[in-house]
This record gives sequence, structure tokens and C-alpha cells, in this order.
Amino acid sequence: MKGSVLDKDLRPFGDPGSEDFRVSAYPFYQLNRAVSRYNMTMESALRSIGLDIPSWRVLMILGELQPQPIGQVASSAVINISTMMRIVERMQKAGLIETMQSKVDRRVTEIALTEVGRGKLSEAREAASPIFHKLVRGLSAADYSKLLNLLGTLHDNLE
Repeated sequence: MKGSVLDKDLRPFGDPGSEDFRVSAYPFYQLNRAVSRYNMTMESALRSIGLDIPSWRVLMILGELQPQPIGQVASSAVINISTMMRIVERMQKAGLIETMQSKVDRRVTEIALTEVGRGKLSEAREAASPIFHKLVRGLSAADYSKLLNLLGTLHDNLE
């Protein structure tokens, strides 16, 4: 691919401070574009099973490890704590999660999936899987790994 876009340094075009700036070369424009399209697709799929994206995030996080402190789930889901408290309240009323005091630190409230929540997690995974497969279509295993590493680098650079 000699002479292709992949061989050119596009960073000057992605720098908002440059006279050569082009929106299409700005990584966060491209990320927001992809995330917006993804969220629209996911919202539709999740709505059909009675979920929204924040609840889906909580289910997926708890599906990996539970119980977890509410603050940790909020951090992992990239949701501020006051919003997370409203999500937890809503999910608890729906019977998806339960809260309990931490056995390690009684000041900490932890959340865990209920039986209903585990069932909804299974439905959510089923709804999300085809979207994931569509999303990664055309990416090799190496491309996928590189994408995750690059996104991790962007995140770490903003820390």
C-alpha cells in the first residue's frame, strides 16, 4: 500500500490548533461518530428487551464480577455516582439487582445481580452479540487487538 493514507502522517490534520486541521482526521470526531451510531443501534436492540444502555452496562460489569461497590461499577461504566445511584434504584425496583453492605467495609454499598438480573443479562448478551459481530466485520484478530490497544493508549494518555 505504498503511498496510501496509511503511509502518511495525519496527526497535523487532526490537531485542532493547526491551520491544516480537518475534522475527519480528528480521532475524537471519529470515535464520537462510531459511538453515536453504536448507541443508536444498541438502544433499539435493548429497548426490545426492556433495557437501556446504562442498565446494560451495569449488567455486563456485574456479569464479570459481583458483588461490586456501587462506586466501582460507576467508574467502570463511566457514569457519575449521582446518576449511578438513580440507575441502581431503578434496577433494584425492576428486580435486576440487589444491594448489600460490604463485608469488608460496612460504609460501602455493593450491588449484585438477582436471578431476574442474570436472566436479563443473558437476554442482553444475546441482543448485543449480532451488533458486535457486525461491528468487527472485516477486522482481523490482529486488527482487533491493535484497536483495543490503541483505544487503551488514548485513554491512558488522557489520565
